[in-house]
Amino acid sequence: MQLIAHLNFNGNCREAFDFYREAFRGEITQRMTYGESPMCDQMPPDSKGLIMHNQLEAAGATLMGADGPPPHEAKTGGTCINISVEDPAEAERLFHALSAGGDVQMPLQETFWATRWA
Repeated sequence: MQLIAHLNFNGNCREAFDFYREAFRGEITQRMTYGESPMCDQMPPDSKGLIMHNQLEAAGATLMGADGPPPHEAKTGGTCINISVEDPAEAERLFHALSAGGDVQMPLQETFWATRWA
C-alpha cells in the first residue's frame, strides 16, 4: 500500500505544482486538465482549463493535486489522501472501512483512470 498526499486547489493547481517542481527539484510526471479528459463534455465550460490531475515526483516521494471543478472546489481545512493498492478487493475493503460513518463524496467505482476510485 502507498499513501500519497493529494492537495486540493481552487484554480491555482498549475502554478502551485510548477512552484513545487522547482522547490523540490522534482518532475511533473502527469498533468491533465478537465478539458483534456474523456469527461470533457460533462464539465462546465469555465472548468476545462483547470487541472484534473497533477503528479509530482521528487526524491522518491509523490505529491498529487487538482483543482476541484464546480461544485467540488477545495474547502478550507480539507484534506485528501490517495491510497494506492494493487488489488480491487482490497480497495473495496478499505473503502468500506474508511467510509463507515463518514461523508462519501464519490462512491467507489471504476473510472477511466482507475479500476476503483472514490
